[in-house]
Amino acid sequence: MLTKAPHLFDDATRVTAGDSCWQGRTSEDYWAFVGPFGGVTAATILRALIDHPQRAGDPLALTVNYCAPIAEGEFDLDIRLVKANRSSQHWCVELTQGGADVATLATAVFAERRPSWSHQQAEFPGAKPFEEIRPYPKVAAKWVKQYDFRFAEGDPDFGGTKKDVPASAFSKLWIGDRAPRKIDFLSLMSMSDAFFGRVFHARRELVPLGTVSLTTYFHADAEELAAEDISRVLAVADAKIFHKSYGDQNGELWSPNGRLLATTTQIAYFKA
Repeated sequence: MLTKAPHLFDDATRVTAGDSCWQGRTSEDYWAFVGPFGGVTAATILRALIDHPQRAGDPLALTVNYCAPIAEGEFDLDIRLVKANRSSQHWCVELTQGGADVATLATAVFAERRPSWSHQQAEFPGAKPFEEIRPYPKVAAKWVKQYDFRFAEGDPDFGGTKKDVPASAFSKLWIGDRAPRKIDFLSLMSMSDAFFGRVFHARRELVPLGTVSLTTYFHADAEELAAEDISRVLAVADAKIFHKSYGDQNGELWSPNGRLLATTTQIAYFKA
């Protein structure tokens, strides 16, 4: 009897529980130019927290600070429950390799969501259907090849002629796994870092870039997310400023049904 092979994303984010810390391993399939794709690193940390026996509730927020490069190979996750009450938990995670200094530092909040007054202030951005937009051509970075990007607005023009006036940093696109996979908290976390660097769009060229700090907020619980039953999200991203080697990014991840699933913000280093 044939068995279905695990999805590459699940392989890349696999963790193993230990006595004092958890272990993971970088994935060649989600490698960026000089290290692992930051979204998958964040998703791996989130997987360890979701799988932790003391975890209660669903992810509410995750902040990941990328302190130093992560080398190819195994890494350790030191996971600590910092504070818990009846409705929320606060966690801290430190990623290290070979006993060296911390390479990635994360904090997370999990919460028990209860029925309350609800109102979605943000409006669904809307776009042409996924099927009516051509996939964005594959580029050199391996992690990019694992996703199906379909730009409705703001296609990156890396081969275009540089102009004196910067281009818009805004983009709207569908994001899904190239091998379709149902959207869950882990894929939302990873996709929140899957936008191309805003500075790439503004300058119309690839420049050295690295995420320094990434925060993602989740706006649905596990039951609601499962009920969406989707394999892609409509995503929008923009930037407000590029200044002295750092630029910001803010983004939204929407279900095709018009529900805001996650919002995200980050600060990134660039050299230009």
